[in-house]
Amino acid sequence: MAKQVPKEYYQLLQEIQEVDFVLVELNLYLDTHPDDYDAIEQFNNYSQTSRELKNNFEQQFGPLMGFGASYSNYPFNWGNTPWPWQV
Repeated sequence: MAKQVPKEYYQLLQEIQEVDFVLVELNLYLDTHPDDYDAIEQFNNYSQTSRELKNNFEQQFGPLMGFGASYSNYPFNWGNTPWPWQV
């Protein structure tokens, strides 16, 4: 039987995806406009927001990325589902 996932799980995951999408777009823009100070400032602000959102998600729901990119709680909680890519 599938585990019930709280609504906040989906909301926070969507917010992470939205912020990371902005980061991809800014990164592409900065590849061709490396001297755009305002874009660099936006990129840095969104990078900070992304880190904060991911830390918040991981504290509440467990790791987002494997192979050492995310810490694990005790006990090791990679066995807990659903994983972000399953929703």
